[in-house]
Amino acid sequence: MSQLLNALRETLVLSKLSFHNYPRKGRKLLQHGSCSYPIKNIQLPLQGGLEVVTHVKSSHMEKASLCDGVELEAWPHVQTLREFPREELFAKVVMVRFDSTIFLGEKLDWSSQSALRALYTIKFLHESGAKVILVSAWSMKINPKLLAAEAVADILSSVLQLKVAALRCISCNMPLERKDLQKADILLLENLSNYKEEAANCSKFAELLSSEVDFFVNDSFFQSHKILASTVGVARFCYASMAGFSFEESLCQLKKTAKTNKKPYIAIIGGGNLNNKAAALQFLASRCDALVFVGQMSFQIIHALGHSVPPNLVELESQKAALDIVQFAHDKNVLILYPKDFWCVNQHLPKRLDFLPVHGVLDGWLPVDLGPSSLDEINSLVTNSKKIIWIGPVKFWSSSPYTGGTSKLAQMLYKQCQCECEITIVGGTACEAIKNESSSVSSFNMLENASAVWEFLKGQKLPGVMALDRAYPFEIDWNIAYSDPSRPLVVDIGSGNGLFIMGMTRKRKDLNFLGLEINGKLVKRCLDSVHQSGITNGMLFLSSVLGTLLKQMQHQHSVPLFPVTLENWFFFRYSI
Repeated sequence: MSQLLNALRETLVLSKLSFHNYPRKGRKLLQHGSCSYPIKNIQLPLQGGLEVVTHVKSSHMEKASLCDGVELEAWPHVQTLREFPREELFAKVVMVRFDSTIFLGEKLDWSSQSALRALYTIKFLHESGAKVILVSAWSMKINPKLLAAEAVADILSSVLQLKVAALRCISCNMPLERKDLQKADILLLENLSNYKEEAANCSKFAELLSSEVDFFVNDSFFQSHKILASTVGVARFCYASMAGFSFEESLCQLKKTAKTNKKPYIAIIGGGNLNNKAAALQFLASRCDALVFVGQMSFQIIHALGHSVPPNLVELESQKAALDIVQFAHDKNVLILYPKDFWCVNQHLPKRLDFLPVHGVLDGWLPVDLGPSSLDEINSLVTNSKKIIWIGPVKFWSSSPYTGGTSKLAQMLYKQCQCECEITIVGGTACEAIKNESSSVSSFNMLENASAVWEFLKGQKLPGVMALDRAYPFEIDWNIAYSDPSRPLVVDIGSGNGLFIMGMTRKRKDLNFLGLEINGKLVKRCLDSVHQSGITNGMLFLSSVLGTLLKQMQHQHSVPLFPVTLENWFFFRYSI
């Protein structure tokens, strides 16, 4: 045993667990590295970052953002198809959760970068030698021709210029078999919207979906705020789960909304239901220099500011939230801009239209669009801005046919984007307006589904994002973590409260110690103690993927992996 202890002092201690003899199902392929390949006519920016690393500064690391002293959960860096070793895909079965709204609409919008990236995800996998299984949920609202999986398979075959075969195994409650995979290189499973187990994230249903699947690729970002069997559940049963090209780009665009790299930064906010979006509005107020309300929420803000509003336009359940937002913005010195006038329709004479000042909306008149003075004021603010987010429709009641304000706002933003202003457009109505008024939409960050964005702005973790494997950049600057990175490294996996690491760093100055722990609160608490005590040979990482980081250590420290049995590890740990 003394020989084992000596060997452990000379080599890298890696795990409390054996890395051998994993069962096929449930095993994760945790290798991660960089791979180079051309992306045809598509430029996809690389994004790096550690899941959570505090007190360590690096170009790869992202700190959690603060919102009035409340920490906003940092986006984890997830495994992506771009970063996954391409050679690992050959002869593997890959399930792709695709976005049906992109591929299955009555008219495919090839001007959309999302469509090009979604297309490239599938083609890239096919060209890499993978067997591809496509899954999604669709409805006749998207396209009235979508009656059966066979019809959808024909549409996808036309779009991809590849043979797509429909399979009926879910309805038979039968797992996919190897012989089924021989029917085509690309297979399509049945419509998931027909199965209640999908929305319930049924574990058995997820296992049925992922039978014979090696890797899972999620390319449907705008379902990531939901907990679905096809986006969350299947990740439990695949070797590795990663983001496709379209998913990755949407995630990158969403991250940009939290950055304050350009000022002035304004948020143009439409839509209603202020009470449900209060946390998101406070986050925007913590980031932006001005909040511009252009939808139903504007009446709640006007009322909170003490101005008169027709009673039928006030949401009683939103009053406190509106007051809190007004106070929060005041404390942060953030400008609140609300409409000063409206185009209004007479409820008794629907064809009669007139514009009225905000304080002069009479009984029997209903605001339907922004008035000229309001648009002029917004234009003045937009012209002086360097960063803008527009989220939510310019509507004051759901069935309003008036869209003049929407068009004029889109024209303002198109003009401003030519002046090196970074503009993010969120929501189907806003994106459609930009497409109608702009000769090119490539200058905008476009996020067509607002639900996931609102959840992010509230500070919520998106289940579809969190289900993907955590992956670290291949290069970590160990010189920042340790005063002498050349010392032998001892790794404590499942470091808990860090007492073992803290004690050993004081006893063994000739070694570096690294703790890996999945509990973020414990990691932050221990890191505070490490830095307060001035320890320079100890560091902790929050990690749910261990093999990836261990592979980096072996590569960068040039030492062999040394698997340790559970019994030997505990003997070593407690005998020193």
